[in-house]
Amino acid sequence: MSEITASMVKELRETTGAGMLDCKKALVATNADMEQAIDWLRKKGLASAAKKSSRIAAEGLVAVAVEGNKGAVVEVNSETDFVAKNDLFQEYVEDAAKVALASNGDICQMKDFNCPKCGKTFSERLTDLIAKIGENMSLRRAQMLCVDNGIIASYVHNVARNNLGKIGVLVAIESSADKAKLAELGKHLAMHIAAARPLFATIDVVDPAAVEREKAIFSEQAKASGKPENIIEKMVEGRIKKYYDEVVFEEQAYIMDPDKKIKQVIADAEKELGANIKVKDFVCFKLGEGIQKKEEDFAAEVAAQLAK
Repeated sequence: MSEITASMVKELRETTGAGMLDCKKALVATNADMEQAIDWLRKKGLASAAKKSSRIAAEGLVAVAVEGNKGAVVEVNSETDFVAKNDLFQEYVEDAAKVALASNGDICQMKDFNCPKCGKTFSERLTDLIAKIGENMSLRRAQMLCVDNGIIASYVHNVARNNLGKIGVLVAIESSADKAKLAELGKHLAMHIAAARPLFATIDVVDPAAVEREKAIFSEQAKASGKPENIIEKMVEGRIKKYYDEVVFEEQAYIMDPDKKIKQVIADAEKELGANIKVKDFVCFKLGEGIQKKEEDFAAEVAAQLAK
């Protein structure tokens, strides 16, 4: 068998855009014949999939899966909303949430998970899907929550089909209260989180650096008003309280009853159900958040086509 060198792998990778490991496999399978290796990658859909990887994928779906005392939420991206309506894509995203449950929400473990449906890893299954559908896709992120005694509540907004949509929320509630009633409370809290997007569960866990940054900003704004130092201090305290009301889950006004804060809603539920209730954690995935979308200039695109 011909020797496979690092430079050969590098050349094949640069030619096809495929991953390094896939290039090495192709060279091994074709006895280091470069042309055959390119064809091998193309037949596997790996070369075309890799070329598509430079295209921005900010559409797609978010999925949730809950099993017993644990739940997972995942985001899988595609280039267009059209693909998000594809049955094969939706099935993959549904399965991704289930794989996340089995992999503790670890993306690396998820990609290496052996998928019984196709006999390949979950990452390889996605590569096949990219080649079949013809768009770049990515298994972007996942997270799992669990409780010792209580429930995991879920909510999906802009539902595409069961447990699939544009926003996915999980809420972990620790309590010995009736699980059916906890689930009802949990769903309402999850809906609140989807709408209000809190950053922290309680004031105690707010990042001190974030508070100091806000104080510095508020202080400079107050000083510009020319007010005395003692007044400025009170103004800053008031602004920090408002900041907590905006970003801390327990301090937020409940979307279904703005006269109550979330902590009062939980306290009322404790009295009604006769048990302590603690929101241990929550997670909210909004499709495409944080992805820099490409701004298309249609006029420039037409002009470029005419210039050819």
